[in-house]
Amino acid sequence: MRSLITTTCLALAVACAGMAHAQGTAAKPGSIELRNVAEIETTTKATDGKVEKKRMPAQKAAPGTEVIYTSTFKNVGAKPAGNIVINNPIPASTTLVGGSAFGDNTDVAFSADGGKTYAPADKVKVRGADGKERAAGLSEFTHVRWTYRGELAPGKESSVGFRVTVN
Repeated sequence: MRSLITTTCLALAVACAGMAHAQGTAAKPGSIELRNVAEIETTTKATDGKVEKKRMPAQKAAPGTEVIYTSTFKNVGAKPAGNIVINNPIPASTTLVGGSAFGDNTDVAFSADGGKTYAPADKVKVRGADGKERAAGLSEFTHVRWTYRGELAPGKESSVGFRVTVN
């Protein structure tokens, strides 16, 4: 039996929208709870002079802004959940920030064909205008996929995510 949860990430003023979904074949339907957020990072200086970075919800993002998409998944079932896969489209009008995908205990793969095929970032290929296959550029990536290794214990949660720059 496959557990499938789909939610929509926050939409930005530049009409960027993404979706993530988790699949857990060893879990009962609904035993994986998924929460998505889109945030921007701000830097502030405290009264003691220390510089702090804080994240806040990305309600609007101008071109050049870096947005952090995070998908947090939790096993709300009574048994360990395995075969958890998180797929997240890279929003339109954004470019993936190289090396920004994160997720503990996961294997990360990327797609440049709308999520049909996945490979490590350095192995993703596209066809150029000349019809020849070449390495995909970051602006050509369309999806990020995380495959959780092993099982997620009941009550435990983990997070995966990536950064993009708004075009």
